Amino acid sequence: MRKSLLPGEQVIVTTRPQPRKLAGAAAAFVLAPALAAFASAWIIRGGAARVAPVLNRQSTSWLVAGCVLAVAAVWLGYCLPRLLRWQGTRYTLTSQRMVARYGMLNRRDQQVNLVSVRNLTVHESLLQRLVRSGNISLETGYQGVVTFPDVPEVARFRDFILDAIGELPDQADALPDATFYPAGAFPEDMREGGRDDR
Repeated sequence: MRKSLLPGEQVIVTTRPQPRKLAGAAAAFVLAPALAAFASAWIIRGGAARVAPVLNRQSTSWLVAGCVLAVAAVWLGYCLPRLLRWQGTRYTLTSQRMVARYGMLNRRDQQVNLVSVRNLTVHESLLQRLVRSGNISLETGYQGVVTFPDVPEVARFRDFILDAIGELPDQADALPDATFYPAGAFPEDMREGGRDDR
């Protein structure tokens, strides 16, 4: 992220989504080998042969290998993609933008300029409230609403965003060459019928 910062832009905070979405993958990561070990022990002790007398000693090794392959399929097909999806998602708040990056190989970026934010909303489900996460929605004038799901420590992150918005320079300060005059007051040369060149 530091390579893509604009001049004068600073990173305030970088985080990943709340890891609660990894709970199912973590449970599968632990339960799959436990169930496979139980099934393998049952097969080796002859439980499969009692249920299906057709199975012999040679088929026992194939059944145990099937249990191992089932564990590998759960790990590689269910647990790993969810871990990589979580690992590849980052929320970065800078002094000028809110940036979300999704994916490791196929990357997708979502950016919101803080100067365009008109409204900030935090949505929390009951489960999200228990783990202090939530969805932050930034409403902009032209993009509509951009939502960043499962932001951890959502109340603190919201405060960081509001502080960053509060520290943005005013539009008048952003144009250093522009000169602003009070209403009705123009430079003498610009007034109609102003002083004559002498």
